[in-house]
Amino acid sequence: MDAQVTENGAPAAPTRRARPLETLRLVFDQGGPGFCQFALNNACNANCGFCNFARDSLPKSDWKFADRAGGLAAIDILYRQGIRYLLFTGGEPTLHPHILDFIRHAHGLGMTVMLVSNAGLFKARRIREIHAAGVSSFIISVDAANAEAHEANRGLPGVCRKIREANAVFAELGIAATASVTMSRLVDYDALPAFLTSLGFTAVTFSYPLTQLDSNFLGFSQSNLVDFGPQELIAEFDKVKALKKRFNVVNPSTSIEEMKRFVTGGEQRYPCIAGFRYFYLDWDLMLWRCHNWHQPMCSIFDFDSSKLVRDGCTRCMIDCYRDSSAMQHIAVSVHDAYQALRKGRIGAGLKALTRTGNLGSIGAVLEELPWIFKL
Repeated sequence: MDAQVTENGAPAAPTRRARPLETLRLVFDQGGPGFCQFALNNACNANCGFCNFARDSLPKSDWKFADRAGGLAAIDILYRQGIRYLLFTGGEPTLHPHILDFIRHAHGLGMTVMLVSNAGLFKARRIREIHAAGVSSFIISVDAANAEAHEANRGLPGVCRKIREANAVFAELGIAATASVTMSRLVDYDALPAFLTSLGFTAVTFSYPLTQLDSNFLGFSQSNLVDFGPQELIAEFDKVKALKKRFNVVNPSTSIEEMKRFVTGGEQRYPCIAGFRYFYLDWDLMLWRCHNWHQPMCSIFDFDSSKLVRDGCTRCMIDCYRDSSAMQHIAVSVHDAYQALRKGRIGAGLKALTRTGNLGSIGAVLEELPWIFKL
């Protein structure tokens, strides 16, 4: 890798050459590179109306932060198990005192490191530190199509100015930033593209509304803001899909249609691979298959291939798992075919390659390839 420095003299994130051969090996051996959301803490400085991490919902006495030594060891374990994409989240992850240590360690191993934030604590110098440590892309929460509504819901006065300033720094550094918008009654889809553009975004991902989760992850609420009936949800998904004609929406069309079938009880074509290639690691260093499962898989220190789960679950519509599963469906099919052919099971191999959803999965990957490359 090539050493670089930023304009202020700080060391920049090293530039690593692409590893297509390693990715191909992981496809054949494991079904593709793994992805983990590491919730560093449950603490949050915002007060969102559709989230139970909100500062008025979770008192400071209940805040928890991942242990530094344990967190570093956990990242090593994730890497050994084929995790190559690591998203630091919370609560608000920038509240964690050791976040730079975690980022540097994951990046040093060769992981693609991402960060989701409300931007409430962002300053230009801090952004540069985080990028220099190894974060390649940022996901920033936006709740509405105007500053007043967004800041009122977040309880973070002036945060839109911080987002706009952050995006200017991101552009200068040449890194990707994506707006994350929860589908809620706050969103004016017609006005959203102009507002996101004014903030400096060129891409948006939509979080599907959640009113219940069975894990310890608190990114849900019974709020009327996200409590939609089935037909209302279908209309919301149609608005998201229609928005693709006006703005870069990175939720694959394939997955949006899958979610519409989910809402109406239709056949699901893309089994979720949470617990197999996608995971959630909490602040207590317990590993979960996803945010919705009722119990963890194991302590991260007990994680190995024997703990993997693959049961075709489609019981929820959490975007980060369902969207990704639709895109990685083809890689898992190639993995299954390869493993079957290695054992001489030609029929099983051909069945995997002709599996329902493979063509749609390829389409989803091609649709989102420009955004994937930016990561």
